[in-house]
Amino acid sequence: QVQLVESGGGLVQAGDSLRLSCAASGRTSRIYAMGWFRQAPGKEREFVAAISWSGSSPLYADSVKGRFFISRDNAKRSVYLDMNSLKPKDAAVYYCAADLTGTHDYRNWGPGTQVTVSS
Repeated sequence: QVQLVESGGGLVQAGDSLRLSCAASGRTSRIYAMGWFRQAPGKEREFVAAISWSGSSPLYADSVKGRFFISRDNAKRSVYLDMNSLKPKDAAVYYCAADLTGTHDYRNWGPGTQVTVSS
């Protein structure tokens, strides 16, 4: 199994930047890709960004393209989400997830980190 722990959430103002981190442990050799998802109150969890462990082109939701950037550090077994020009609608619990099958099937999840954006 793979364990994931997110960090870096907090309260920011609209227009600010924030970096989220996700540290993976356990059988990390099984990871094909890592993704970030988010869930706002009363809404379904939605995809934000993903990156393969081998470094192929990252994927982004249209709502965050050009503002959010995902990166990974294989040596540290970590993935990051740099969020810029934050908007109140970006407020949510952000989750890190691992794809262990190579099919973008994310079944390993971290506990999440809260991001709050004040207007």
